[in-house]
Amino acid sequence: MITIWGRANSVNVQKVLWCCDELVLPFQRVDAGGQFGHLDEPSYLALNPNGKIPTIVDGNFVLWESNAILRYLAMEYGPSSVLYPTDPKVRASIDRWLDWSTSTLAPTERPVFIGLVRTPPEQRDSAQISAAFEQLSQLWKLLDHHLRGRFFIENERFSLADIVLGAYARRWFGLEGVEREPLPNLERWYQRIAQRQGFRKYIGVPLT
Repeated sequence: MITIWGRANSVNVQKVLWCCDELVLPFQRVDAGGQFGHLDEPSYLALNPNGKIPTIVDGNFVLWESNAILRYLAMEYGPSSVLYPTDPKVRASIDRWLDWSTSTLAPTERPVFIGLVRTPPEQRDSAQISAAFEQLSQLWKLLDHHLRGRFFIENERFSLADIVLGAYARRWFGLEGVEREPLPNLERWYQRIAQRQGFRKYIGVPLT
């Protein structure tokens, strides 16, 4: 059985949990990070020298970096690579969004989420949050445009791209006390993926 190290409210851990559900892949999760600690312990650093989450252990194989983990799980355990098709153009299109999520979306989303969800109101930097929120709005508008006339992110089939962006979209639509510009294509896609069992179980939980 695969062991997943990481706390359940980490977006990067949530992506892996959702992927396992889609693949009907049994796993055990070990709380790590945040209030659970372990990340600076020698035994954990031997698995992941970065001291971050998630990390998976599959037999003798150890892997860190959430999107690399998703690719591995889909290729190793996915029937006919359903979540990560082997066609080079389709796979590259999915990879584009996985890379975009780490290079562009996550760095912009992080100060908004940390500021509005994990920081007490009296300690918030309103100017920083407002600037990041505007930049984040533009990124979701970009995805809304891409989704025009599409059922899923790529290839008209649910894929790793939907898992990764869906996990971040949960945070976007779950923010309270903010005004979001209507993005009908994004909203329809989000409502569609939010019905999936893995989303409801691991993503559609209170933001903490």
